[in-house]
Amino acid sequence: MAMYVPLGQGRYQATEHTQGPWDPRQQHMGPVTALLVHELDRVSGSFPGRFPGLPLARLAVDVFAPVPVAEVEVRTELIRDGRRVQCLGASVTSGGRELVRATAWRIREAESPVSGAAPPPAPVPPPAPADAESWIARGFGYGRATDWRFVKGSPDEAGPAVAWGRARVPLVEGAEITPLERLAMFADSGNGISGVLDFDAYLFANVDLTISLFRAPEGEWICLDAATTIGPRGRGLTRTTLFDQSGEVGTATQTLFVGPR
Repeated sequence: MAMYVPLGQGRYQATEHTQGPWDPRQQHMGPVTALLVHELDRVSGSFPGRFPGLPLARLAVDVFAPVPVAEVEVRTELIRDGRRVQCLGASVTSGGRELVRATAWRIREAESPVSGAAPPPAPVPPPAPADAESWIARGFGYGRATDWRFVKGSPDEAGPAVAWGRARVPLVEGAEITPLERLAMFADSGNGISGVLDFDAYLFANVDLTISLFRAPEGEWICLDAATTIGPRGRGLTRTTLFDQSGEVGTATQTLFVGPR
């Protein structure tokens, strides 16, 4: 079973594999973000004047309300077209209510000089499987549908963490998941793997996610080097460096709502 079953015209039925950790009736934002990337790529060729060779460089996602494990619709629009830079918009609705809104910047591909300081290499993934008894693998669909390898920290240990992840199931039924969709699916997990508060006592859910990339990701595995800071007034911030198996590809940030459960 995939995370989503396509119903046509941008509509999808979410399956149990999208369940998040806070409430089994609500989706994890990882699959939602990956679905936004999938739909933007699917429809981009149909926009009038769309120019080729414009890979995604930045995706900013704002979460207005939890997304239910139910039928959802992704609506897209062309905000700014151009030969060198293009901006697309997308939203996720369910039951007639807009729940998520995103903007995606695409930048044309061209030869450019590489900066003097080389990006850090990717952390070496450990060969052992992820701990099946961790909270990631317990009780919610997204955790069971993904495979994790921790290099630093653990899902049950507070503080910064470095972990590799890959999807165990397809994103959309009948479609092969792309490396960019894989990255979008895992980038939202930075606050989850690097939490500094008791998961059973506190909520630390993100209200947004911004992914910035200086090159396209490749391969099956995505690595997150994540750290979370909690402020004194109910807010937090997670900063994540993103890697594929060839090295660093970009960053992700999440603004967190923090409160007691």
